[in-house]
Amino acid sequence: MNRYPLWKNLLIGLVLLWGLIYTLPNFYGEVPAVQVSSGKATLKLDSGAVMKRLEESLGKAGLQHDGLFADLTSVRARFRDTDTQLKAKDAIEKAFNPDPADPSYVVALNLLSASPQWLTSIHALPMYLGLDLRGGVHFLLQVDMKGAVTKRLDATAGDLRTLLRDKNVRHAGISRDGQSVVVRFREAEAQSRARAVIMAANNDLQVTEGQDGADFKLTATLSPLAQKSIQESALKQNITTLHNRINELGVAEPVIQQQGLDRIVVQLPGVQDVAKAKDILGRTATLEIRMVDDTPGALEAAVGGAIPAGTEVYNDRDGRPILVKKQVVLTGERLTDAQPGFDGQNHEPAVHLTLDSAGARIFKDVTRENINKRMAILLIEKGKGEVVTAPVIRGEIGGGRVQISGRMSSEEATDTALLLRAGSLAAPMEIIEERTIGPSLGAENISKGFHSTLWGFVAIAVFMCAYYMLFGFVSVIALASNLLLLVALLSLLQATLTLPGIAAIALTLGMAIDANVLINERIREELRNGATPQAAIHAGYDRAFDTILDSNVTTLIAGIALLVFGSGPVRGFAVVHCLGILTSMFSAILVSRGLVNLIYGKKRKLDKLAIGQVWKPGL
Repeated sequence: MNRYPLWKNLLIGLVLLWGLIYTLPNFYGEVPAVQVSSGKATLKLDSGAVMKRLEESLGKAGLQHDGLFADLTSVRARFRDTDTQLKAKDAIEKAFNPDPADPSYVVALNLLSASPQWLTSIHALPMYLGLDLRGGVHFLLQVDMKGAVTKRLDATAGDLRTLLRDKNVRHAGISRDGQSVVVRFREAEAQSRARAVIMAANNDLQVTEGQDGADFKLTATLSPLAQKSIQESALKQNITTLHNRINELGVAEPVIQQQGLDRIVVQLPGVQDVAKAKDILGRTATLEIRMVDDTPGALEAAVGGAIPAGTEVYNDRDGRPILVKKQVVLTGERLTDAQPGFDGQNHEPAVHLTLDSAGARIFKDVTRENINKRMAILLIEKGKGEVVTAPVIRGEIGGGRVQISGRMSSEEATDTALLLRAGSLAAPMEIIEERTIGPSLGAENISKGFHSTLWGFVAIAVFMCAYYMLFGFVSVIALASNLLLLVALLSLLQATLTLPGIAAIALTLGMAIDANVLINERIREELRNGATPQAAIHAGYDRAFDTILDSNVTTLIAGIALLVFGSGPVRGFAVVHCLGILTSMFSAILVSRGLVNLIYGKKRKLDKLAIGQVWKPGL
């Protein structure tokens, strides 16, 4: 009656063992490390090559490391003490950046988990600590949405000027007036023709006719849908660009997320240099398209120091010099989108660019006049430029759709598209809130949070053991397994633990023990009604299950609502809260039942249960 089959006992044991293994990394603490990441947007980090160079540079300096670890954006070397860490940073800096004025890599101090290699190899890593626990800087950035729309309207004014000239429609001037573009005419006929031309060429504009004295005019405004699309695109591009830039700070778990319709929250745990963080967040980068000067002998002369007039020398991603003309054909302001794809003819990986109407016309003219010549796409950052790609123009390209292809892998096409799409900020931003949290305050928060959870657990354990005796002790073990599984899940998911998360853990303990209280009281009730001990155990667990399920489902619904509609700390609380409900169901029902079965299941005749005082009617 009260026995689990062998497979169920093994399953419970394996789950608890898994929980123990994935909880362990949180007890090892952190050790000093040095992180190497790409210092240029055009330089892709090759983890294998970087790890090999790290080994060589540390070997030459006579320094020992405790392990090398790589992720998508960086490679980190772990050391035993800070003295070795500082020496290693200097050695790595010299090896990776021989020219300090033009660093290709960012070498930053960091911290890594001190977990053994065997735990790291199975991806058993500690939870990240949030800003309030580890210390760092917090920024709230305001995105200038009106600036993004104004930027688009300025480009639209130029587009309309070019469009009306191409269609031979005479006008008396085009200007931007606030959030609209005004086109003036001398005649009503020209006004009507212009309206038809504009409406046919641009679906994002709403055009209204009007009259200003003797002049006629058209007022073009962006449709609400177009404005919303521009603002959403600007916000997403800014977030992507910020992610690329934060890599330079050596932050392993930055928080960069949208808040409301026009704000971005940036949290950088472990970073104390606010000035450097501000500099990187506010940095600008621009894209430029220029023609390559392939005149025979010109590149050799430029490399030798005799640079031809009107040209400049830049390097491509492989470090090869390219001679480009100073005249800028197009800038990134004319680029509306860049997506990876494939060449329609030979099915090779390619990058598909989309230009606005003015950019499309300029690009069509340039490609028509420069067939079989190379065109360079440059990224200008920190006052220095680098060639992203330099394809050969095979024919006239019109329609605003441009394809870059030739000798690139699918991964390179994806990286190039991301680089072109997010090389610069789509809309201006300003810091409207700034906070710095010191590491000492973070350590104090960790201590207080740990002790509050610990003493809460101890108080619950004392009460349960005193009131329910052996069944109370079983409940405490089940509660400990619940805490174990919850921490293991958070570690496996690489969640960022914050103060609200610790509060959710403490609340989960109080809610989890409630299920065991229901079970124990149900068993007492069965005993009072005259049931045998074995029957009381079986009925107590079975009949309490529906109540436990109902209460947990309703609480889970509230947690999901917090997760969906909340933001920031509220969502962090909700994640831990929801996971805690799921682990409490497992521990309160399966783990405690398994322990009770092991204690009482083999005893056919039981006189009483160690479940505390059972009051019976008539006694």
